[in-house]
Amino acid sequence: MKYTDFDKSAGYAGLLEIANKSEAFDFKKMLNADRVKTCQTFLAEGLVYNWAAKSVDEKVLNALQALSDELELIPKYKALLEGEVMNTGEDRKVLHQLSRSLDEKTATGISVENEGRDLGAFYRKELIRFSEFTERVRSGEIGPAPGRRFTCFAQIGIGGSDLGPRALSLALENWAAAEGKITYRAEFISNVDPDDASKISSSLPLEETLFVLVSKSGTTQETLTNELFVKEKLKNAGLDPGKHMLAVTSETSPLANNPGYLDSFYFDDFIGGRYSSTSPVGGVILSLAYGNDVFKDLLIGAASADKAALNPDITKNAALLDALIGVWERNFLKMGCTCILPYSQALSRFPAHLQQLDMESNGKRVNRDGKPISYSTGPVIFGEPGTNGQHSFFQLLHQGTDIIPLQFIGFKQSQRKDDSVIDGSTSQAKLNANLAAQITAFAIGQGSDNGNKDFPGGRPVSLIYGDRLTPQALGALLAHFENKVMFQGFIWNLNSFDQEGVQLGKVLAKKILTKAGKSSGDPVLDAYGEILGV
Repeated sequence: MKYTDFDKSAGYAGLLEIANKSEAFDFKKMLNADRVKTCQTFLAEGLVYNWAAKSVDEKVLNALQALSDELELIPKYKALLEGEVMNTGEDRKVLHQLSRSLDEKTATGISVENEGRDLGAFYRKELIRFSEFTERVRSGEIGPAPGRRFTCFAQIGIGGSDLGPRALSLALENWAAAEGKITYRAEFISNVDPDDASKISSSLPLEETLFVLVSKSGTTQETLTNELFVKEKLKNAGLDPGKHMLAVTSETSPLANNPGYLDSFYFDDFIGGRYSSTSPVGGVILSLAYGNDVFKDLLIGAASADKAALNPDITKNAALLDALIGVWERNFLKMGCTCILPYSQALSRFPAHLQQLDMESNGKRVNRDGKPISYSTGPVIFGEPGTNGQHSFFQLLHQGTDIIPLQFIGFKQSQRKDDSVIDGSTSQAKLNANLAAQITAFAIGQGSDNGNKDFPGGRPVSLIYGDRLTPQALGALLAHFENKVMFQGFIWNLNSFDQEGVQLGKVLAKKILTKAGKSSGDPVLDAYGEILGV
């Protein structure tokens, strides 16, 4: 396989020619009922990806297919699945998809080894270990003291150890309650701001709370600071911290096999933080709060989407098509942002997770070999659940000077199925009526002689929809976006699996914290530290 900078490919030249010669896509002319019903493809687990309101015609689709074939996107995905080193900056495999394989094999059906170790078997072993442990906790067999049970769980982590698991936990909460699952409170402490740890720990019954400390290295400053904060609270309450904490980490970290924790569960360097929600990073807290069966259903959904992403036909591969259309918008239509809009309160934190997933993965200005590139890469990602966003930033989306592509997510049914008919319709019907209306308004707009009331339309929109947000659908949705980001990284010839951009700030923060009253050697750093009281 060849790894080529995007602008050196024939596909780039072909798409550039189309963009330069074609007139703007006429949504009013092209978007009709037939297109809405036919321009869509099965994603996985009942979800459908609809691109009817995207500015692509047959010519563009054919060019995108040719680009996918030329850049060998599916062979590269297979190579990643089967253990080829894809994290070139850190010389590592990339195996988060393997973490959700219940049969220990990749989506292509093979085993992956490293230095004689079957990694699928390792991930499966850890899944079994923490599933057994969490079941013993939920049953009351493991508790804080004889005759006492854990009733609350709180994860201490940051970045990928917080955003993904937190988003998934919130997404499962209403569904689990509606299905009669035995659920427990799940909280998250992430920010090193002491107000975060103070608020959460003060709201918990500490004597019945189990804290899940998550740090792959075992040295993450913010996480360890919050751990010590919580341990102090536990000690002040007369409790033994060792009986109220477990660790999720790597086998080589100082947290591993440490008697200061009830137990330790492991993942490795081949699973990056923002891709770790289907590893013990997400699995332990979700299994404690909602049960092992719920988490395993989420894994099944993610694995299903991983397999669907192997189809080389872009019109039958939702993740690949989503990625390619995103590249068309970013590089040729010059649209620098993407807005994620779930019309589901359960997905209220999902845009924040996708923000990290996308911007930390593809926010790069050098290729996979570390050499500068001259084309645009990852867009700015932001979002908010509907209908809240309609009363926030939709004004700019509709009538602002920038055209921002939109990705909507919606479901026909609510999770709780607790609804009332008001003014002739249910709340769920009102929610989805707003969703349908917004898609139409963004794409087609509305003319008026009054400039204030003129809606130009022409805003590209995609829609992912399904019947109901279940654990399987949630897993498929998660994997869809992970795979979309991966495919875009392949197209842009990036290493999507490191994040050097977060390191400089950490180095400087440590530098100023350890100066011990002396100059750090950086007068600007010292000046900012001084005015902030450091």
